[in-house]
Amino acid sequence: MAKKVLVLLMLVFTAWSARAQELQCDVVVNSEQVQYTDRQLFTDMQTRIFEFMNNRRWTNQQYRPDERIKCRLLINLTEMPEIGSFKANVQVLSVRPAYGTGYESTLFSFIDKDWTFRFNDAQPLEYAENSYTSNLSSMLAFYAYMIIGMDNDSFGRLGGAPAFDQARSILNVASSQGAGYPGWKAFDSNRNRYWLIDNVQDPQFLPFREGMYTMHRQGLDQMAEQPEDARQNVLGVLENMQRLQQQKPNAAILRAFFDAKADELVNMFKAAAPAQKQQAYTILSQVDPTNNSKYEILLKR
Repeated sequence: MAKKVLVLLMLVFTAWSARAQELQCDVVVNSEQVQYTDRQLFTDMQTRIFEFMNNRRWTNQQYRPDERIKCRLLINLTEMPEIGSFKANVQVLSVRPAYGTGYESTLFSFIDKDWTFRFNDAQPLEYAENSYTSNLSSMLAFYAYMIIGMDNDSFGRLGGAPAFDQARSILNVASSQGAGYPGWKAFDSNRNRYWLIDNVQDPQFLPFREGMYTMHRQGLDQMAEQPEDARQNVLGVLENMQRLQQQKPNAAILRAFFDAKADELVNMFKAAAPAQKQQAYTILSQVDPTNNSKYEILLKR
């Protein structure tokens, strides 16, 4: 009898744990540029980062296993100035399902070139709210909350605010206690962690955050059943992005948006009516000239 009770308790705990975790994060550590004989160190690094992202409860929200946010960290190690010290550039990606389809939309895509950290496979990666333990854990936690905030904004209008507040708190602690590591302050770069969270929480960028909801709930989630209405809603979002680009040229969050959405926007509008295609191309070629070669397909009949 006692054994049955123990098994039941274990099942309940497992079910609770599965509901508690928000992220389903794939982690890839590329160490090809680093010359170091003990390659096991990099395997351990990848495993520890994976566990840090996936085995932690980041919020009080409840997630079923199928609701966990799919995301990826592509960590490209570029230097090891000394044993245990690393420099890297990292691409952070997250996706979101589109309602009624098997399609997964890239929601967040950002390349952070300012990863400098220490890693010791004998010491655990720890994170405690409102305190600084290491630059690596601070960077990982910052992006965990950015991913959750962006996802929540796409499902509920301004729903990501609590997660963004947590990301801001991590930035504040890391910038004051982080021993001068780059990426946390405005003057380090014009596209870094500071500017990401600053843009998201800037009242001038409220149309961006509201646009994330409209783009996904009234755009992508309606494409299967009401494609014309969905495209028109997305055009409204792009018009707001255009105004933001004029007010805040080269803003970090706008660059991240178009890095994530360029291909998707082409696929969305290439089957549109000629007038909609032309309108989409006119806006996109102005606000995102980097991807203009992709948008030119919208000019084809």
